[in-house]
Amino acid sequence: MSTALAIAGVTAVLRDLLNDGLVNRNISGVVGTSVTVSVLAPDRVVAEGGTEASQLNLFLYAVTPNQGWRNEGLPTRDSTGRTRLANAPLALDLHYLLSAYSGGDLHAEILLGYAMQLLHETPVLTREAIRTALNPSPLVAPDLPPALRALADAGLAEQLEMVKLTPQYLNNEEMSKLWTATQSTMRPSMAYQASVVLIESQRPARTPLPVLTRGRVTATGREAGVVVQPTLEPDVPLLAAVRPPLGQPVAGIGDAVALHGTRLEGTARSVLLVNDRFDIALERPVLPPQLPDRPATTVAAFSLAGQQDALPAGLYRATLRLTRPDALGVDRALQSNPLLFTLAPQINNLPQTVARAGDGSATLTIAFTPALRTGQRATLVVGAREVAPLAAGATPTSLQFRIADAAAGVHLVRLRIDGIDSPIVDMDYEAPALPSFLNRTVEVT
Repeated sequence: MSTALAIAGVTAVLRDLLNDGLVNRNISGVVGTSVTVSVLAPDRVVAEGGTEASQLNLFLYAVTPNQGWRNEGLPTRDSTGRTRLANAPLALDLHYLLSAYSGGDLHAEILLGYAMQLLHETPVLTREAIRTALNPSPLVAPDLPPALRALADAGLAEQLEMVKLTPQYLNNEEMSKLWTATQSTMRPSMAYQASVVLIESQRPARTPLPVLTRGRVTATGREAGVVVQPTLEPDVPLLAAVRPPLGQPVAGIGDAVALHGTRLEGTARSVLLVNDRFDIALERPVLPPQLPDRPATTVAAFSLAGQQDALPAGLYRATLRLTRPDALGVDRALQSNPLLFTLAPQINNLPQTVARAGDGSATLTIAFTPALRTGQRATLVVGAREVAPLAAGATPTSLQFRIADAAAGVHLVRLRIDGIDSPIVDMDYEAPALPSFLNRTVEVT
């Protein structure tokens, strides 16, 4: 595959091909003047107030996706969006406008005729021609501009499919629009398509290991293949729910979070916690089973104690990892499906009482866990009113808030970090009781 330099590489090869063709056919002797090949936009070929010289100009006026390769391979990533699973090529067709310029009679027609014949006889840019054009000799290379020296690394000669040249016949309307868009005077021209350029990323991708055998190898040396046993019970651990303690929909630092599912038994059990935003992948051991509430087959609990610096508030994926012997008694590592859960902030210094200042405002300090990370936005919701923190006195685990025109009385308080509120409702109740608010209050006097 080629690199991003391949587009410029194709233009450079075509220019070199045209230039060599004009020299080999002694076109300068035919028209009686020197002839050059440029790769400029049409409005830059003839300088304002300058004399029009005899030359050919190759202008890349459009780039379109190649229809044959477009759906060959789609860009694929894993569920986090960070790891590449494949490097699909960017397949492009290049559209060129070949124009002839000259101040002499019939010179433009002569140049265009020779150029069209040359491209007609060269329908494919061979690998040898590409290497010759883009890999100059060591004697010439030091004198070339940096851009031309860089084209040696385009990889155009090594790409899977060679570049083919096809004439394109533009009607009068299309040609008129093209020259009008370039704000130039129309010259004798012919359009060509160069197809295909395959640009592939050089970034690493995840590649699975090869399969060694298809099932158990029998005494005769044959593979048993895949054994299918119809059942509603999965063979691998399957998670169905994440349940923080006390009936809360969110977890907090210090909580023991339970993962519920089926076939969760095994050895070396651990839970992988992944946060994509902060690129966190933390493994926590599974707590010992506690009967009858936490049987190992259906529940795997892990603790968030002491993780206030490692795990910021946000969304996490929890995946259970364990080891279990297979039908042959060989231990194999298994991994469950991931489930999302929310780690919410917790306020540590409520309830509290604050006094109003002379201007009617009230200032309070909120201490919380987990620690605030760079880029996270924190606000305090006092009753139904949202208050931004003060810049002064802020630390990763405490913020100051000034409530303007604070009303006297007791107010329920929630700390909101990136849209996630600290718990404020007591969900640990049984019918016929009703939910109530926790004592997360501030009294303004």
